[in-house]
Amino acid sequence: MDQLALLFVLLLGALVSVPVGDRFGLPAPVLMTLFGGVLAVADFVPDVDIPPELILPALLPPLLYAAVRRTSWRQFTANKRPIFLLAVALVFVTTLCVAAVAHAIVPGLPVAAAVALGALLAPPDPVAATAVAGQLGLPRRLVSILEGEGLFNDVTAIVLYHVAIAAAVSGEFSAWKAGLDLVLSAVVAVVVGLVLGWGANKLMDLLGDATLQIGLTLLVPYASYVLAEELHGSGVLAVLTTALFIAEYAVDADAVMTRLAGYAFWDIIDTLVTGVAFGLIGLELHNAIRTAAGRWGELLGWAAAVVGVVVVVRLLWLMPATWLTKRLHARRDYDEDIPVSWRETVVMWWSGMRGVASVALALAIPLKTDDGSPFPDRDELVFIAFGVIVATLVLQGLTLPWLVKRLGVQADSEREKEFEKDLAVRAAKAAKRRLREIEQVEELPEELSEQMLRRAFDIGIRISPDIGEEERREAQHQRAKRLKRVRRIQGEMLSAARHEVLAARSEPGADPEIVDRVLRHLDARSLL
Repeated sequence: MDQLALLFVLLLGALVSVPVGDRFGLPAPVLMTLFGGVLAVADFVPDVDIPPELILPALLPPLLYAAVRRTSWRQFTANKRPIFLLAVALVFVTTLCVAAVAHAIVPGLPVAAAVALGALLAPPDPVAATAVAGQLGLPRRLVSILEGEGLFNDVTAIVLYHVAIAAAVSGEFSAWKAGLDLVLSAVVAVVVGLVLGWGANKLMDLLGDATLQIGLTLLVPYASYVLAEELHGSGVLAVLTTALFIAEYAVDADAVMTRLAGYAFWDIIDTLVTGVAFGLIGLELHNAIRTAAGRWGELLGWAAAVVGVVVVVRLLWLMPATWLTKRLHARRDYDEDIPVSWRETVVMWWSGMRGVASVALALAIPLKTDDGSPFPDRDELVFIAFGVIVATLVLQGLTLPWLVKRLGVQADSEREKEFEKDLAVRAAKAAKRRLREIEQVEELPEELSEQMLRRAFDIGIRISPDIGEEERREAQHQRAKRLKRVRRIQGEMLSAARHEVLAARSEPGADPEIVDRVLRHLDARSLL
């Protein structure tokens, strides 16, 4: 098996892991990590030969962009306090604690190298957290905080990592310069992200076609990451800024095909890239086994100690941080998502899995220092990092569904249904208002006006059938039944039409492009 064949195997595994995970109630990223581990010990599977410096630029931009599409700037601003405590403050604390323990237990490990280890292990993985938490039906406030933490903690951790690596390689360190680098990195990233987001927004209007617009959304995250890194900014923060800008300002309410196709496209990209990323984590087991030859007890002991530090520090930080956030929340008048019970705090604690970013940073540790000597304890640092990643990802990932069920932490389904119903009513009322405006300009026959009025109400019914109970309950109930029957019959009619058009594709002289165009119109009509 060569490298290309291995890539196809990982892509196939990424697809298969989703239904398998749904079937057994297990997170797909965890299954892919285990699958990669199995491949790593197989004799016919080659060593992964990917330059470490390409892992982050290749995997993170699409994963971050896909994650941001599921959130909004409003959620980040509403949760700025808990996100700051987790994504910035906790990253610093975890880095220092891991560095202190690693420096104490690994003989001769320099402080700078220990800080680099702490920085690369400090950030919980945004992909793992959202992929696992999103399947468990957690309260939206917890998912929002986990997404925000996962998306922003890499910014802090990667800057700390680069500062520590530079100090370890050169033997020099300046706290003032490190702080300045952090600020400049953030400023450059935000500027690059805003400029590219604005430019992408304008270019989308120029492109017009849904296929071209979606293709642009795939290129923009990579461009944002690479440009920011070239200007010595944070590529991760640049991608987040660009994605948030596009999500906030590049939304055309009438761009139906772009929106529908975009959802499908990014769901596919997210599934495939996530699967490959976590498969690569499992494949690193091969290198870990080679490093630990003859030293299993010693290296496993070091890795276990660091795992304990990472897990315990997160718990000890979350308890006072949650209490402080609740106190501030009670004193001020704003809407902020916070854990409301100790059970939710425990779930947040156990959701701190490490993943793609930590692996990429561990593999990117230089082989040599500036004076030509080997980087101190590089193999040991990579082994410890791999041990922590696998332990948190597999152990916490596999037990988190059980913990959530045991603690009874679930989303407020009634509140979600109520919000959906409210949106349905607002949509129906907006349609009715527009009908009134049209009637003031155009003279509509009474029959047509009544028909359009019914259709305006049907807009809300399609979103939330429960709103029919609020207006003429029994009559609307019957109308909903008729509407359901009409939709069923219309669906069967459209299905027959699609089959007929699709059959024409194989007829002699048929133009497949025209057939596909007609088929797209029928598909779009089926969604109405």
